[in-house]
Amino acid sequence: MKNIKYILLASVIIFFVSCNDIEDVDLNTIEEVAELPELTAGTADFSNYVALGASFTAGFTDNTLFRAAQENSLPNILSQKFALVGGGNFIQPLTSDNLGGLAVGGNRLPGFNPRLVFGGEGPVGLESLIGPVAVTTDIVLNNPSGPFNNMGVPGAKSFHLLAPGYGNIEGLSLDPPLANPFFVRMASSPGTTVLADAMAQSPSFFSLWIGNNDILGYATTGGDGSNPITPVSGAPGFGFDGTYGALIASLTEGGTKGVVANIPNVTSIPHFTTVPYNPLDPTNDSFGPLIPTLNGIFSQINEVFTFLESQGVPNATDRQIVFSETAASAVVINDESLTNLSTQIAGVLKMSPTFPLFVQSFGLPAAASDNVADLLGLVYGQARQANADDLLVLPSSSIIGTINEDFAAFLVSQNLPSALAGQFAVEGISLPLEDKWVLLPSEQEEIATATVAFNAIIEGAANQAGLAFVDANKLLNQLADEGITSGEFTLTSNLVTGSAFSLDGVHPTARGYALLANEFMRAIDATYGSNFEASGNFVNVGDYPTNYSPTLQ
Repeated sequence: MKNIKYILLASVIIFFVSCNDIEDVDLNTIEEVAELPELTAGTADFSNYVALGASFTAGFTDNTLFRAAQENSLPNILSQKFALVGGGNFIQPLTSDNLGGLAVGGNRLPGFNPRLVFGGEGPVGLESLIGPVAVTTDIVLNNPSGPFNNMGVPGAKSFHLLAPGYGNIEGLSLDPPLANPFFVRMASSPGTTVLADAMAQSPSFFSLWIGNNDILGYATTGGDGSNPITPVSGAPGFGFDGTYGALIASLTEGGTKGVVANIPNVTSIPHFTTVPYNPLDPTNDSFGPLIPTLNGIFSQINEVFTFLESQGVPNATDRQIVFSETAASAVVINDESLTNLSTQIAGVLKMSPTFPLFVQSFGLPAAASDNVADLLGLVYGQARQANADDLLVLPSSSIIGTINEDFAAFLVSQNLPSALAGQFAVEGISLPLEDKWVLLPSEQEEIATATVAFNAIIEGAANQAGLAFVDANKLLNQLADEGITSGEFTLTSNLVTGSAFSLDGVHPTARGYALLANEFMRAIDATYGSNFEASGNFVNVGDYPTNYSPTLQ
């Protein structure tokens, strides 16, 4: 079955401007242009600007970190404006190439791959277009020398900024890892912390944007529990309130000024809004012809749900699975919030006098009925079709309709023929999608609750310390709702065509970072009396790209 497709809407507008001879110009119509005020820093001191945070600070784009994206990072854009009013050099831990990915001693680090590029219909891996590449950013062979003004560490949660050894390469071999390879490249010593390396530079001004990963990690793993939300309350290094308070206390020591940003509602970003809950198209040649057979198979399970509801199991018929032959159908998912009916399903099927005939229709002996009943109970005990309240994560687009080889092998081990095992192991169709591919409404509620709590802590800390505050949550909600116009460009949260989000559906494009830079300067103006906006020193977002060519190396 074909994977989910993305459609690129490309529009090119060419303006032809003609000019009359100079004697045709009516000088009386020329209006005097108001002179802009001179740029001032107000009460802020930008001479030594240090930025702390995670991937949004580092310049992470297209699912990796690479040199061109770092050069268009949010803090680097800010530093260029700060340089106009006394700002000093801004040093970043630049990667070795524009390929992305990391290596360790000449070997690729698993999970840290080259960047995504646009493949004509949607995001694809760089190597799928240009062939194999050699990743040259090696955390053993060519780490850059600090100190670094950009202390953004992709993947870092709030408490990681306080964690000794987060840059110790030996921590990568532990399970779970206690180190971060991006910080290994940056750390002044194996036992240092992100905050310590930042404070060692005695910053005159700082930016802090941290906390996204404290929630985002839970969301991108579908709330499956492998990457839990950071507790709201707890001591520094454990709970978000204690950790954030400790960060602000250190950074503002001696009256240092800065700007902080809150956490966007991650469920509104393209990573969670691009893949529809009902992507199964009956006109797809790999799916449509199978619908009658699939519905025949699921009719056996649906009759069980009808019987169970008649026996007092509430809402059992809500779990019935039917694929439409005329409209797009929802994928089948595993909903961990449902009561597990595996035992009941298997029991009813075993009592059915017609079930052995059903089993024989697949070429299995009638004696296999009990085993098949147990397998169906195992698979569909918490299954249902998705609905509009469910959010599918972006990587699910490459999974839906494919055969889960591990599950197929399990079915073969249960004495099913390999061909039949494959038919019952199709992701999102005959095999319910695992929790990691779907954010259920209950999981979305957990995310919303944590976001509100974290943002209250961030804004409260900013107000108490007199810091500039950026409401990134409001900004990203605007992108998702109606878009934001900056100059001649309107940015939205649509993947590929919206210009704000890169191909990973989470991190901004260079143009998105430019939009954020203006918001940061607006907040700085409001708090410290600078006038980046009034003096005409906001950046033109149109000067920044929305994608990078596959040939950029």
